[in-house]
Amino acid sequence: MPNPKRRHSQTRRDKRRTHDRLATPQFSTCQQCGEPKAPHRVCPHCGSYKGRTVIEVEET
Repeated sequence: MPNPKRRHSQTRRDKRRTHDRLATPQFSTCQQCGEPKAPHRVCPHCGSYKGRTVIEVEET
């Protein structure tokens, strides 16, 4: 089996690892209540989606 003759430098290693990071979660604001929510999801605070109420959320 072939083996590498020389070590890869730290720069070369780090260049390869630049895409290994985690992406930050994206948020949008709800049209009705203004709270942050995940895009294309029902708002967990008021239960609305695209300006209309989809689910009833119980107050706590």
